[in-house]
Amino acid sequence: MCDDFIHQGLTHDPTVSRRAFVVSTAATAVVLRTSSTAAQTRVVERDVNVPMASGVSDSALFYPEGNGTWPAVLVWTDILGLRPVFREMGRRLAVQGYVVLVPNPFYRNARAPVVGGSFDFSKPEDRAKVMPLAATLTAEANISDAKAYTTFLDQQPQTNKNKRMGVQGYCMGGPLTFRTAATRPDRIGAAATFHGGGLVTDKPDSPHLLIPKMKAEVLCCVADNDDKRDPGAKDTLKQAFAAAHLTATVEVFEGCNHGWTVSGSQVYNESGAERAWSELAALYKRNLG
Repeated sequence: MCDDFIHQGLTHDPTVSRRAFVVSTAATAVVLRTSSTAAQTRVVERDVNVPMASGVSDSALFYPEGNGTWPAVLVWTDILGLRPVFREMGRRLAVQGYVVLVPNPFYRNARAPVVGGSFDFSKPEDRAKVMPLAATLTAEANISDAKAYTTFLDQQPQTNKNKRMGVQGYCMGGPLTFRTAATRPDRIGAAATFHGGGLVTDKPDSPHLLIPKMKAEVLCCVADNDDKRDPGAKDTLKQAFAAAHLTATVEVFEGCNHGWTVSGSQVYNESGAERAWSELAALYKRNLG
């Protein structure tokens, strides 16, 4: 579970602010320079309100500027919710040719960002700010939200509805990713989790029990300390994917601890995060292109 580890500590990533990405209007075009080429790609970033069964979700939408349509991707954040570092992920995916929605998972209780300043998950007073919010995200709420967000993505004129959709999640977003893939197998063609918390439990609503309902290729990037705490979880996942005849990769990232893919976290591992991103990009290219 996410709360067993020192979690990502910053809600504001200083490396993002230095890049001068500014959102001052409903739709802002930003220029991103890719690391592999000198070419520039313009990305439109919009703050949107997504109609939900339980209210309205303040969310961030990203897509390449210009005419055309692209496959859609839904990004589930970790327990600290929608904040600059996840907006940066949305932009990065959009550069690669996707329509990306990064919602505030806690919209029922508060608008994003749900915490401000620094955050240390090892401190009880900091955990107390977010654990009650996470407790409201029941399996039923996850399924309802997954339907609403995927429907919203398909309603966007920039979305290519002839292409399968991707979904990815971090920490608590791991179970939400599984539930999305199982709830919308008609749309989700690729699913990825990064240091997912609670993918395998002994409860009747354990996310891994939904694997037979999926039709996606799945990537599970497992933190080293998560695996040491529960080494049997990866084997349970592998067996469930095999039984469902799904193509899946369950990989332990040695030396990378829980939260390692989130820039600005106390355990961020840049080389490990870039390797995980490369595997994500390849997953989407195979299944969404």
